[in-house]
Amino acid sequence: MSEKAFVAVAKLDEVPQGGKKVVEVGGISVLLVGARDQVYAVRNLCSHAYETLECGRVRAGWISCPVHGARFDLETGKPINPPASMPIDTYEVRIKGDVIEVAV
Repeated sequence: MSEKAFVAVAKLDEVPQGGKKVVEVGGISVLLVGARDQVYAVRNLCSHAYETLECGRVRAGWISCPVHGARFDLETGKPINPPASMPIDTYEVRIKGDVIEVAV
């Protein structure tokens, strides 16, 4: 079994609590989100409206789609409310010093 390949994507100070940053990893648009004293990485695409999530609201561990208001748990990607019924992709994050790394 091979280890996941982590890629350095941003400095920690670029994603403050409540902040967001879009990065590209392996051709995938990934949204970094600072929440709950952590950094989360999710695919920057709503599973319902197929719209980017970068303009969505971040609150208490979730992000909302700016189109229809569907909310997704940042840790699991699971939808919290309609109209979304499918989860969004989440990615493993690790912090090395002041660098955020993501495995996609």
